[in-house]
Amino acid sequence: MVTDRPIVVAGAGAIGCFVGGALAAAGRRVALLVRPRVKTEIERFGLRLTDFDGSETKLAASQLALSEDPAIFHSAGIVLVTVKSADTADVADQIAQHAPQDAVIVSLQNGVGNIAVLRERLGGRRVLAGMVPFNVIAMGEGRFHRSTSGDIHVGEDEANTAAALSVPGLAMRASRDIAGVQWGKLIINLNNALSALSDMPLAAQLANRDWRKLFADQMAEGLAALKAAGITPASATPVPPNWMPTLLRLPDVIFNAILGRTMKIDPEARSSMWQDLKQGRRTEIDYLQGAVIALAEQNSVDVPLMRRIVALIKEAEVAGKGPPRLTPQQIRGGALSAMEERDAALFDHRSCACGALWRIDARPCQATDSHELSRL
Repeated sequence: MVTDRPIVVAGAGAIGCFVGGALAAAGRRVALLVRPRVKTEIERFGLRLTDFDGSETKLAASQLALSEDPAIFHSAGIVLVTVKSADTADVADQIAQHAPQDAVIVSLQNGVGNIAVLRERLGGRRVLAGMVPFNVIAMGEGRFHRSTSGDIHVGEDEANTAAALSVPGLAMRASRDIAGVQWGKLIINLNNALSALSDMPLAAQLANRDWRKLFADQMAEGLAALKAAGITPASATPVPPNWMPTLLRLPDVIFNAILGRTMKIDPEARSSMWQDLKQGRRTEIDYLQGAVIALAEQNSVDVPLMRRIVALIKEAEVAGKGPPRLTPQQIRGGALSAMEERDAALFDHRSCACGALWRIDARPCQATDSHELSRL
């Protein structure tokens, strides 16, 4: 049985080390395919997992198999793919060369396109899509800190792979609509770029209504593109994706009360894109905003704010100076005036109690409707 064999994490960075470490702490046989720097760090300091709830788990390097050689896949029962999207094709080829034919491949990556790449290059193998809702920060000296809450979702299969992987402290749930869940996560992940451009912790950013309105406007563009493409995003939280723009635009007191019931965020939580800019790495902007822009182009949907955000991230990548610490006004740039001109023709958003900005095809504002608020 594949569950009797080692779980191999392909590309153990922040997410991979945390997930692999949690599985090893629960007694599973775990191997990590890692870069030399991570291997050296774990061998020297061990692996230390910390959580937003204050819990901590320490593992000795001897509790894991560590290797830079993809031959480590040779006895894998399950392979968890956690590499950046740009590296998916390369790691798929390594899996195809070294892993047993019956090994189950599970993608725990950002974006929605990786599963197609894996299936194309691993024809005939069982490949499952997954979604990781939480952030993990690499803190150095072998410490990996989970800074937000949520359970991992894995596509439902007859072998119930999700249940086989679920352990205390790392719950995994089988999903019948994993594609919808991935699109729902991608819509939330649009904020990764704003976090990176602001150089602010996620909690502080979400506590600021100007930043939330910017996120809401970008999310509204994304939801319009998905709707035009006939895609229905699913949520891993109690709040449906289509409600999120309205929720984000609410006054601080109401928003904070709702967020506290749906998500736990560490005060120092940061996005993976922020970490990429901080460390001078290429980001996944083309696989997040880029995927939505591609849909928008196919369906003639205008997404000016999202295009500007992509341009700003790419500028920061080229500059190589880390997060640029922009304000919401600087990020909006020319995109704001274009949106305002269109919206003003139909609806004076300044007269709305929620402060919402509405698209040209908008219906009357529902944010202050008592029925809608009671549902939230």
